[in-house]
Amino acid sequence: MASGFFAILDDIAALMDDVAVAAKIATKKTAGILGDDLAVNAEKATGFLSSREIPVLWSITKGSLVNKLIIVPIALLLNSFFPVAIEYILILGGFYLAFEGVEKIIEFLFHRSDAPHPETKAVEQDAAEAEKAKVKSAVVTDFILSVEIVIIALGTVLGEPLTIQILTVSVVALLATIGVYGIVALIVRMDDTGYKLIKRSNEKGFLNVLGKSLVKSLPIIIRILSVVGTIALILVSGGIFVHNIHFFHDLFPGIPSIVKEFAIGLAAGLVVVAIFTIGKKVISLFKK
Repeated sequence: MASGFFAILDDIAALMDDVAVAAKIATKKTAGILGDDLAVNAEKATGFLSSREIPVLWSITKGSLVNKLIIVPIALLLNSFFPVAIEYILILGGFYLAFEGVEKIIEFLFHRSDAPHPETKAVEQDAAEAEKAKVKSAVVTDFILSVEIVIIALGTVLGEPLTIQILTVSVVALLATIGVYGIVALIVRMDDTGYKLIKRSNEKGFLNVLGKSLVKSLPIIIRILSVVGTIALILVSGGIFVHNIHFFHDLFPGIPSIVKEFAIGLAAGLVVVAIFTIGKKVISLFKK
């Protein structure tokens, strides 16, 4: 009886060891996407009042966990019964990411001065609506990036038994959420940490210098992340097209992959933005 119990424990230990090795490989494979995910979501989780940063981030994190709960079982089922569907889902997600990235560039270049100035009475309501819209946008973007992360992780264990596939993909998905949003939380609270250090140091010594550096660094980091996040959206979308469409994969083999992926992502985003803009104008004409 005892020997049977220890045999079960030995099997569990061997299984977890296999999962740990597979998860390590999968995490390395998804490192680039995780970096893009961090840049995109750090940019989306900033720009709120200090008191709202953590609640907003928590809302996005919960949305991310729900995304993973939806994506992981669907990806495993599709891989077993209808694997070709995964490629089409990735390509549709690539178009969405390209659209979002290019839309940000167009808004920055041409529409920065077009934003309306809200009346004082409507500021709180507008802020609440803007917060909901940004959380929704962040969760949708996280969904697309999560699909990419899960698919890549799944691709590293296709030859393994189903149990290892399930555990490996689940571990990578969970680590992606905890790791990305944990780092984002540290970033968005840099200024509060800096102010606390300044207060404790009585504005003297190393802690004071460190605190002021954190406070001054946060706006710079946010601006950098905003740019990096936009570039990441376009690069991830271009990477999806290059890796899943043979025409783009074989196109211009002499060009560095990062340049090709950015160019293809940018072109796809411009096409989708053009279609979306024309569609809005046509709908507005019919409404009149």
